[in-house]
Amino acid sequence: MTEEESKLLPDFLFAHQMRPEFTCRFSWAAGSIVRWDNRCVLHNPVNDYHGYTRLLHRVTLQGGKPR
Repeated sequence: MTEEESKLLPDFLFAHQMRPEFTCRFSWAAGSIVRWDNRCVLHNPVNDYHGYTRLLHRVTLQGGKPR
């Protein structure tokens, strides 16, 4: 497979994962809580809360493989 040919699969997968039906756009409001599993999702933070403070807590769990 040529380098150009081998680039087709990653390009397809990168475009596929960004399709609207596979994305969630969360709108922050006072008291909001959001939780996701970094083993199963791609996180793309957007700094759209200029002038406000967000309190973040990161938790890492031990355990089995995600289902």
